[in-house]
Amino acid sequence: MSTYTAPIRDLWTTDVLVIGSGSAGATAAITAAREGVTVALVERYGFMGGISTQVLDTFYGFYTPGQQPRKVVGGVPDLVVDELLRRGKAVFRPNTYGAGQGITYDPETLKLIWERLATSAGVRILYHTFVVDALMEGDRVTGVVAINKGGFVRLKARVVIDASGDADVAAAAGVPYESAADGPVQSLTTTFRLLNVDVARARAVRKEELHALMARAIEDGYALPRREGSVHITPLDGVMATNMTRVANIDATDPEQLTRAEIEGRRQAEEYARFLIERVPGYERAVLGGLSTQIGVRESRRIFGAYRLTRADVLSARKFEDAIARCGAPIEDHHAGSDTVWQYLPEGETYDIPFRCLLPESVEGLLVAGRCLSADHDAHASVRSMGQCMAMGQAAAVAAALAARQGRPPREVAISDLQARLRAIGAII
Repeated sequence: MSTYTAPIRDLWTTDVLVIGSGSAGATAAITAAREGVTVALVERYGFMGGISTQVLDTFYGFYTPGQQPRKVVGGVPDLVVDELLRRGKAVFRPNTYGAGQGITYDPETLKLIWERLATSAGVRILYHTFVVDALMEGDRVTGVVAINKGGFVRLKARVVIDASGDADVAAAAGVPYESAADGPVQSLTTTFRLLNVDVARARAVRKEELHALMARAIEDGYALPRREGSVHITPLDGVMATNMTRVANIDATDPEQLTRAEIEGRRQAEEYARFLIERVPGYERAVLGGLSTQIGVRESRRIFGAYRLTRADVLSARKFEDAIARCGAPIEDHHAGSDTVWQYLPEGETYDIPFRCLLPESVEGLLVAGRCLSADHDAHASVRSMGQCMAMGQAAAVAAALAARQGRPPREVAISDLQARLRAIGAII
């Protein structure tokens, strides 16, 4: 049980409890509720979406790279994309570095879509609430202790899905993991938007030209630590979005380091915006029109699970009998240097994500979904794409629903039943 001595109020007991509402957690909560079980969702911000609505504006991983992109994510994630397209708030665009077709959207509209899909499915949402501990009965996770303005609350469930990104529940439950203390982690990025852009002229600037202009600006004294990056179109007139800044060597689970990263990320965003406005055609009249809600964290804790996805698995396009999703995204290493290292799969190929990567070592009643899955540093640099996070959330939710109905731990769910149900709701495995 929890070691906290402050009064703890019992709040909800549900079949499935999802912690975190990023692309993995939001998809998990919606999917589980659509599977007919009771679901609660805990989110530390006042809206759903996590990185998808706080930092980024593009779903990657839905398609394979190459000349003939192939769709590899389906099911509940399609509901999200279809609604964005129906509202005219999404466009398809190729990735700047050849990493496959992306789906760029308006994050503010996506906040509404995530929330309405969740509430219409019957998800009970608790915003402005931060998980601080895991409830345990022996080796089984039975819920969490969380805190909000009302004090400490206790939420219980048959199955808990940790989609916190940082493996907060898993770490509290004693699941072993790797983090910044064990080796390099990817750099963080503060994204920003520019308004009043002459989009036609800005789009005419090729990637190589942009990087050459950046190199000259650095020689002239601009403080641009990353010598590349992308500026891309959005569904909004006159608006371009960026992925350019780089804050390296940060343990995102350390609040002091993360605070310094937030300050540095915004400082860099202002400088990169100045560079674009002063040096790049099409941006002469642009203004800085918005910073990401928080700095984008690519990597923090990665759990050790029943299987650990590896670099070799990714680059060899390995297939698994317990596959629950596919990925064709390259290894995209935002290391501490000034560039990004890309390593691609064979043309048109994908690898499988095994269900075992969502099953933590040493505890029962818990699944993870999203970027805290069981994977090594290099494999993680591929599988963390939002399309795959959504697919993992969907799979974790179906497994959790099956486990809750059958009264058994998630690791005892029959893979054949899980895969059959995933296919029935449109997942591509």
